[in-house]
Amino acid sequence: MTSVEATVGPVSSGAERRRVAVASLIGTSVEWYDFYLYGTASALVLGPLFFPHASAAGGILAAFATYAVGFVARPVGGALAGHFGDRVGRKAVLVGSLLLMGVATTAIGLLPTYASVGFLAPVLLTVLRLLQGLSAGIEWGGAVLLAVEHAPVGRRGLYGAVPQTGSAVGMILASSVFTAVHATVDGSAFLSWGWRIPFLLSAVLVIVGLIVRLSVADSPEFIALRDTGGTVRAPVGLVLRRHGREVGLTVLMRIGQIALYTLYTVFLLTYIAHALGHRGTTVGLVATLVASVISLVATPLWGALSDRIGRRRVYLFGALFTVLFTVPAFLFIDTGAAALVVAAYILGLNLGHDSQYGAQAAFFSELFPTELRYSGASIGYAVGAVVGGGLTPLIAAAALDACGGRPWLVAAYLMVLAAVSAVGVCLAPETRPRARVEAVQG
Repeated sequence: MTSVEATVGPVSSGAERRRVAVASLIGTSVEWYDFYLYGTASALVLGPLFFPHASAAGGILAAFATYAVGFVARPVGGALAGHFGDRVGRKAVLVGSLLLMGVATTAIGLLPTYASVGFLAPVLLTVLRLLQGLSAGIEWGGAVLLAVEHAPVGRRGLYGAVPQTGSAVGMILASSVFTAVHATVDGSAFLSWGWRIPFLLSAVLVIVGLIVRLSVADSPEFIALRDTGGTVRAPVGLVLRRHGREVGLTVLMRIGQIALYTLYTVFLLTYIAHALGHRGTTVGLVATLVASVISLVATPLWGALSDRIGRRRVYLFGALFTVLFTVPAFLFIDTGAAALVVAAYILGLNLGHDSQYGAQAAFFSELFPTELRYSGASIGYAVGAVVGGGLTPLIAAAALDACGGRPWLVAAYLMVLAAVSAVGVCLAPETRPRARVEAVQG
C-alpha cells in the first residue's frame, strides 16, 4: 500500500465536515491555551514562586526544566492515544485528553507556592506538568485525524490545518489573559495571586470544549475500517515494525518546527524582558499575540497551498526560511525597537513556522495507512516535540548564559534543528494525492 493509496477512504457530508472542523478547532484551542499558559508562566513568574532560592538565571532554568517535563510525557501520551485511537476510535480518546488537560491546568492555579509548603510545591508542579504533557501527546493526533479523515482527499491540507490553528487561538487566549492580568494587577499582587487567574479560567473553557467535542461523530474512514474488522490489536508495535522509517521522518520534520515555536513563544519572552527592561515583558507578549492573530489566517492558507503544490515544497520552504532568518531575527530584537521585535515575530512565525505547521497535519497523516495512522503520526509528532521543543528553552537559556548574554549560540542551535527538518522533508515522499486519486473520490 502506497502512502497515497492509504489516504483514500469514505468522506462525510459538507455539513458534517464543517461541524468536525469547528469542534476540532475549539478542542485544540482549549488544549493549547492550557499548554501554552504554562510556557508563558514559566518564562515570567514560576521561577521566583516555586524556586525562590535559586539565582535569577537558576530560577529561570528550573522553571524551563519543569516546562520540558511536559514534553517528556508526550510520547507516552502519543503511544497511549495511538493504541486506543486506532482500536476504539478518535473521538473517545479526544474527550479523555481534554478532561485530563483541564483538570491539570486548573489544579496548577490552586497550587501552594514554595513559601507555603516548601519543596512539595515544585514537586506538585512537576506532576501536574507531566499530566499536561500526557494530554498534549494524546490530543494532536486525534484532532487532526478527525479533520483530515472527514475531508475530501483533495482538500486535506486545508482541513488538517484548521485544528492546527487551535495552537494560535490557544496562544492568543493565553497571551491575552496573561497580558490583561499583568497590566491590571500591580507587581506584588500579580506574584501573590494574579498569576493564578489564567489557570483557573481553564475550567470554564474545558466545559465549552467538551460540549462541542461530544457533538461530532468519529471519522467515516475509521468507522468503515472498524466495521470491516480492519483494526489491529497492537497498532503501536506494528507501526514501528512496518513503518519505522516514516515515524523517523516525522520526528525529523517535527524537530525544527517545534524548536522554532518554543524558542519564540517561551525563551524569547525572557530574552526580550531582560533586553528591554520593564517594558520588555509587554513587548514580548504583544509580539506573540500579533503573530498568533496572523496565524489564524496564515496556517490554513499554507495548508491550502500544500493541496495545490504539494506538502514537501511548502514544508521545505518553512524549514529553509528558518535557517536563513534566525540571525536577522535576533538582530531585529537586539535593536530594542518594539516595531522590529514584532516584525521578527511575524516573519519568523508566520512565514517560517506556519508554512510547516499548515502542511504538517495532512503530511504526517498521509504517511501512514488508516489502521496505523493515529499511532504513527502521534508517536513521531510527540518524540519530535521532546527533542526539538521540550529541551529548547532550557538549552537556549544555558547557551545564553554561557555566552555572556549574547544570542549567537542560541541562533546556531535553532539553525541546526531547522536544517535537520529540511533533511527530513527531502527524504520523505510527497503524499499529496494525485488528480487520478481525487477523481475516484468524486
